[in-house]
Amino acid sequence: MATYVVTGVSKGIGYALLTELTMYPENTVIGLVRDTATTLKKISEDPQMKGRTNFHIIKGDLVDYGGLKKAVADVSTITGGAIDYLIGNAGYVSLYDAYDPIGDLNSANPKETAEDLRRGFEVNAIGQMNLITLFLPLILKGKAKKVIAISSGMADADLVAKYEVYMGSLYSTSKAALNMIIAKFHAQYKKDGVLFLSLSPGVVDVGKSGQETPEQLEKMGAMFARFQKYQPDFTGPITPDVSVRCMKNVWESKSVENGDGGLFLSHLGTKQWI
Repeated sequence: MATYVVTGVSKGIGYALLTELTMYPENTVIGLVRDTATTLKKISEDPQMKGRTNFHIIKGDLVDYGGLKKAVADVSTITGGAIDYLIGNAGYVSLYDAYDPIGDLNSANPKETAEDLRRGFEVNAIGQMNLITLFLPLILKGKAKKVIAISSGMADADLVAKYEVYMGSLYSTSKAALNMIIAKFHAQYKKDGVLFLSLSPGVVDVGKSGQETPEQLEKMGAMFARFQKYQPDFTGPITPDVSVRCMKNVWESKSVENGDGGLFLSHLGTKQWI
């Protein structure tokens, strides 16, 4: 039996985490979302969730510190004051920087670029830091004691430099900050047996494509060409379900005892991002 707290379960990878983890009746899964009513409606209409009762959906927003404190209290009431896994999936994914290089963005719109980067840090770095800090007392009382942050392979500086991956510059920067936050939490709590990991989910189809302009499609093609240069077998994004199953295998196989704490890994459990 394991107890999971997962942020951002309303869609995409987060929803796939919810469906995967509730598949096992012995688990208790608590999903944090900004809109509980919409999420509960989606679950009620999903055939694969029919008959599952081992989950709770509560309100929680990474940029609302007071709301997160209330979420911790709500979770504590449900679980008796302990959780095994905290999975920080919710994040800010900007479309502003999805296609154009950082120099072009900042030259053309310095104010908007700064605002977008600031928003990314507020959610992906500060929000995650607050989430972990507030839930740590419950993690410390749990059995598994694992904290997983969903990051991005785009935050790997070596990949970016070698393959000239200029897209998603602001998003990648905030995720790189998240990776360091995870490493620093590991440095503090290794002695307590808490495993902290940053995991990239891979290149995942979360249903955001289809609205691109011809120019954006051309730039997306250029990005995929870089991915294929990096990984010749790359044929396109994987599904959220596949990503989640891969990541689950990784976090279940890693431990503080084996020296895995604070690492930034792919869904394959390596530094192979695709």
